[in-house]
Amino acid sequence: MSEETNTDQDFIAAPSPADVATGKPPRARVEDAVDEEETARATMERKRDYLEGFLAKKPEEESAAGPGGKLQQAVIDALKEIYDPEIPVNIYDLGLIYGVEVDDESDVTVTMTLTTPHCPVAETMPGEVELRAASVPGVRDAEVNLVWDPPWGPDKMTDEARLELGML
Repeated sequence: MSEETNTDQDFIAAPSPADVATGKPPRARVEDAVDEEETARATMERKRDYLEGFLAKKPEEESAAGPGGKLQQAVIDALKEIYDPEIPVNIYDLGLIYGVEVDDESDVTVTMTLTTPHCPVAETMPGEVELRAASVPGVRDAEVNLVWDPPWGPDKMTDEARLELGML
């Protein structure tokens, strides 16, 4: 039995003696299936044509007003600088601020409450909140609505405030 050798290809594994005896063709290799000109990189390469519309679109301008706007966040940051005189926590984390709304004309409306109607700062705190909100650059006017419903409770505090007061 003469052994046939193929000088054009190098096989990783020699054909089994049974394959040689029965005349089966040699085992296929991955390199044999891939055309030289068509590589995996060429077939899998991302085409830019479907991305052109996405890449050409300019980002939308963020509105300073409205929920989640820069002006609303600036007002909230300013309110976090006001501390309750009896409790060492700012009034925002204490849960006294129920809402901060900014309209299209940059007018701010703050809805807030106090811990109790008999709070010692009941007369001065809403005025301080209004002054602080109005002093934020970009705010045209500020108004404070003092509400008693729903009543304030410790459940309105943030986790940071509870931690500061030793309630966690």
